[in-house]
This record gives sequence, C-alpha cells and structure tokens, in this order.
Amino acid sequence: MRNVFEAILECGHDEDFVPAITEDFVATDAPAGSRAKIDVLAERIQKGVPLWHPDDRRDYSGLTGAVRPRD
Repeated sequence: MRNVFEAILECGHDEDFVPAITEDFVATDAPAGSRAKIDVLAERIQKGVPLWHPDDRRDYSGLTGAVRPRD
C-alpha cells in the first residue's frame, strides 16, 4: 500500500475505531518529520494505539543537523 486511500480500498475502514491505550503507548523523543517519528507513528497505527502521545517531542531544541557543503 502506498497511501491511506489504497489501505482503505484493500482493508476497508472502521469509523467506530477507538484506539486502546496500552503499555505499548509510550512517548517518543523523535523530532517531527524525521524518519524515526514516521516509523513511530506507523508502529502506533499497527498496534492500534493513539497516534499522538501528549509527551511526544514538541520542538527541535537541543538537536543538531548535518550541514552539506555547497558545490
């Protein structure tokens, strides 16, 4: 499946779905938009827990990024 629309076509959808809060539902320090955060969100969907945790990272403080030299 490449997107949510293909997933709905293949698996259907459940408008009455209510995520379960289990011990698997833990906060992540991964920054928004990062591959790590996307992986966490995908895992949450697969586990049936809520997508957003109230203690997930909310900012980019303390992070450093790779700097690519200009050609």
